[in-house]
Formats: sequence, C-alpha cells, structure tokens
Amino acid sequence: MSSPPSPAHAHVGTKRLVLRPWAMSETAAVLDGTRSPHWADDFPAEGDRVIAGLFDQHPDWLGTCGHRLIIERDSGLVVGSIGLFWPPSTGVLEIGYGIVASRRGRGYAPEATRALAEFALTLPDVHTVSADVELSNPASVRVLEKAGFHRWATGENVAKFRIARPDHDRR
Repeated sequence: MSSPPSPAHAHVGTKRLVLRPWAMSETAAVLDGTRSPHWADDFPAEGDRVIAGLFDQHPDWLGTCGHRLIIERDSGLVVGSIGLFWPPSTGVLEIGYGIVASRRGRGYAPEATRALAEFALTLPDVHTVSADVELSNPASVRVLEKAGFHRWATGENVAKFRIARPDHDRR
C-alpha cells in the first residue's frame, strides 16, 4: 500500500464549502465540551463527538485522507464533518458524513460527499468509495444518490452504495 498524499491535498473545496482535516485542538474541544466561535451553534452533533472520540484509536483518520470538518464558505463556520475511514481495504474506502440540523436542507451533505469521494478516487490504492445506510434513514439515502453513488445491494435493514473510478472493472 502506498502512503497518503502530501498536505498539499489537505483542503478539498466546493463553491460553498471547504473540507479540511481536524486539528488536534478541535478534537480536544469537542471532547471536553469547549465551544469555538468558529462553529455553528449546534456543532458538534453526537456523530461528531463519536468520531472525535475514536481518533486516538485510529490516528490515520486525522491525516489528509481521513476525517474533515465541513466549513461554510460564506460564514466561515463549521457546520458538520465528513470522513474517509482510512486506510482502504482492497481498494475500497468507506465514507461517512453529518451536517448539523441548522444547515440541513441546503444541499451541503451531497455537495461535500461528492467532493470528498472525487478526492478519494484520485488517491493511490483507491478505486471505490462506499457507504452503508440504514433504510430507516431515507435522507441519507438521498444524500448518496444526489452525490452520484449507486445502490448495489440491499439487505434487511441496510442499503449499500458505492461510486467507483470509471476505469475500475467491478465484475
């Protein structure tokens, strides 16, 4: 497996959002409940706290190929987080995301998901980005569909989505 890309790739951007790796100080603030003036009023959400609590066990998630904060360009506020569960397993990376309630309905989740998936598909050793979604969460299903992911399997309670590099043979 090759090493992750250089910090030159640390920021991924869209017209409305910047996705950048977490700083250790932000992780500490989330875990100890300290508020930052650079956060939306309802950040962090419960999922952000869970991810921040796992960084000690998964230090690769803090690198340029791991988890990122979602920053609204207009306000400069952190409005969610998104992440790649690094390292890839046989060329596949899983993605996860969350937008705070106050910013939902603006299309930020599919925009961020599409941008980070496109970034991931440029990385060495990555040909597919996947996500599993509980069928009881139709909003998350719509996020993945809008981001260009395709459903490839459905279980009793979970739908499996993926997006792959065009040159990857998915036999």
